Amino acid sequence: MKRAKTSKAWMKEHVNDFFVKQAKKEGYRSRAAYKLIEIDRRDHLFKPGITMVDLGAAPGSWSQIAANKVGPNGIIISLDILEMSALPGVTFIRGDFRDETVLAELRKNLGNRLIDLVISDMSPNITGIEISDQARSIYLAELALQFSIEQLNFGGNFLVKVFQGSGFEAFLKVMRITFKKVLIRKPEASRDRSSELYVLGLGKKI
Repeated sequence: MKRAKTSKAWMKEHVNDFFVKQAKKEGYRSRAAYKLIEIDRRDHLFKPGITMVDLGAAPGSWSQIAANKVGPNGIIISLDILEMSALPGVTFIRGDFRDETVLAELRKNLGNRLIDLVISDMSPNITGIEISDQARSIYLAELALQFSIEQLNFGGNFLVKVFQGSGFEAFLKVMRITFKKVLIRKPEASRDRSSELYVLGLGKKI
């Protein structure tokens, strides 16, 4: 009963949300687009011609933003276990990015290019059980970080969504070992009541 009430309240908030309305108006696939727009405006993630990977990309709003930024010489490869409608300038691979078959497809699409940027807005299906949700969100962030450690070019950058709570400080510690500079961002489009943060690693050093 409590969960049904929570879902109803979330839906009401979602429908009336400024960024949801704005996303529909401007043709973005979700309100998450504005989080990336704000972070990029501040930290200049996208440069013409870069090669990048979007993890957990569906429904595709982050890939939409990236496609408008990297230009015709850039490469964007989006990965997700869910289906994602095609986007101009974006190569989509459906599957789990930990699977060797998916990684082989990724390498095939990359050719001899190295990855300059990895972005991840992955989030678990929220159950309302805080301890469980936090553990699963940190796990997804850790998977994205491991992918970046293995696949990202030396000097490359990594942006990931993380929920503040248990495991967050340990995650930050590994980020600081991996990247020359680590920044924490809370975009305006992130709901105030959410513990959602974005961690940006600049300059992969290992």
